[in-house]
Amino acid sequence: MRNTNPTRRRFVGGVAAAGAAALAGCGDSTSEAELSTPVRGDPEADVTVAVYSDFRCPHCARYAMQSYPNGVSQFVENERIRYEHHDFPIPVSDQSRPAANAARAVQYELGDAAFWTVAEGLFEGYSDLGPSLYGSLAEEVGADPETIKAAASEGRYAATIDADKSSGQDRGVTQTPTIFVDGEALSGYGAKRVTAAIEDAL
Repeated sequence: MRNTNPTRRRFVGGVAAAGAAALAGCGDSTSEAELSTPVRGDPEADVTVAVYSDFRCPHCARYAMQSYPNGVSQFVENERIRYEHHDFPIPVSDQSRPAANAARAVQYELGDAAFWTVAEGLFEGYSDLGPSLYGSLAEEVGADPETIKAAASEGRYAATIDADKSSGQDRGVTQTPTIFVDGEALSGYGAKRVTAAIEDAL
């Protein structure tokens, strides 16, 4: 899918440069088990929005590509909320878990900013998930494509992904996307619904 999102394009150059610097000065000090929740916005904000998603889920893709940029993103960009991604591979297809592993591999290598860029690319191409897309997205942010594709196929970040899914199940998540605003699950994922819930919580 052709990229028409200026926010994503803006992130890519900075992410690639930051990633190269990080890889140059980074050893094995972080283990896969230490992967944290990917966060956007203000990590210390009073209001937390937590989204449980499957990268192969068409509803998750619709939320990420329509609802988020058309309402939710303003709260992130203005740092009024803490916005979290949580993996919840149902799985919708046999690429649900590999896609989650690919995104987490990028997070491990380059950090949260690169993760969000790749996550957006995965949702854009949700119907074409596979090694080719994982490799091209990795290259876009400055990660090694073969490393990311290997992590996807091997399920290298399964422990992190399974922990996310378990946390969702503990909160009553049964479908994706499920969105929590300050701990309260929403009944829908449209821009107006989510935006209104955030406004009420602020």
